[in-house]
Amino acid sequence: MAEPRTARPTPASGRARKRSFLTSVQATLRRKFGFSRRETSGFIVLVLLMVLLLWLPELLRPALPHYNPAPDQARLNALAAELAAQRQPRQYASRYPRRAYPARPSVPQVALAPFDPNQLTELDWQARGLPAFLARRLVNYRTVLGGFKAKEQIKRTYGLADSSYARLAPYIQLPDLLPPRNSQQYASGKGGLASRFPARTTAPGFARKPTRLAAFDLNLADTTQLMQIRGIGRGYARRVVEYRQRLGGFAQEEQLGEIYSLRDAPDLVDSLRKYTFVGASFVPATININTEPFEVLQAHPYIGKRLARVVVAYRQQHGPFRQPTDLRQIRILDEATVEKLRPYLRFN
Repeated sequence: MAEPRTARPTPASGRARKRSFLTSVQATLRRKFGFSRRETSGFIVLVLLMVLLLWLPELLRPALPHYNPAPDQARLNALAAELAAQRQPRQYASRYPRRAYPARPSVPQVALAPFDPNQLTELDWQARGLPAFLARRLVNYRTVLGGFKAKEQIKRTYGLADSSYARLAPYIQLPDLLPPRNSQQYASGKGGLASRFPARTTAPGFARKPTRLAAFDLNLADTTQLMQIRGIGRGYARRVVEYRQRLGGFAQEEQLGEIYSLRDAPDLVDSLRKYTFVGASFVPATININTEPFEVLQAHPYIGKRLARVVVAYRQQHGPFRQPTDLRQIRILDEATVEKLRPYLRFN
């Protein structure tokens, strides 16, 4: 039997299938993204409103007049010229007027020739090319030395440049170096220091301090008596007496270490304590903590300005102090300071 033949697709049927596919795609796009007639009209109206809003500021903005800066610039220039004409520079008198120095006369220069430096004046040195201050210095230096003996003395003059010395040295009629000196010259005094500084014939007039010294009352001693202690001079003795007067008298020997100039000299404090004592019946001078003014309180070594200001303010606010323990109510006062102040205060 013969096999049946399959029908071949014709071009017309292919085009029909393609058309149906496109139609289905268009239908799908229109169904998903398509607009109705009403939606299309609303979209067009919305676009027109957006364009109108963008142009609205330009339409409502008033027309600004054109600005011409030339008149204003002319007025500013006129005002600036007027202010410049009215302004006058201030002149202040100098607090340190400049001194008028007389003009120094010019000294004519001379040709260099052999010369004796011990015979030259200031003008002669200036005539050989040295400035006035250096010429004066050379003359003064020569006077101090008693005359130049060698060139090396001139070379040591302060301010003399090496170039100036090298220019003058070949014409100076002196040896280059000083002659050597031996011990016999110094002993005999010929041209040595013995002739310029004669030996002392008298001893200096300082009284010798006693080697054995009896102890004395520290609150009754004067500077002369304190100076008898070894190491205590006039200055230390004066400071001890001044501190005793400010304090109102020493209540014990240990207070000597409180003197400012003796804080770093414990050996001198030991010497003072060794040869001095405080009398058993001595009563220091006291100050009334409730009535004395600020000036009197601040002068006491144990009080000072800061504590005196606080004490005066405290007693004005809280009333008078009745006993030394009341001072502990002041915060800046510690127990050690209260104990030191106790012998020097009264509360009546």
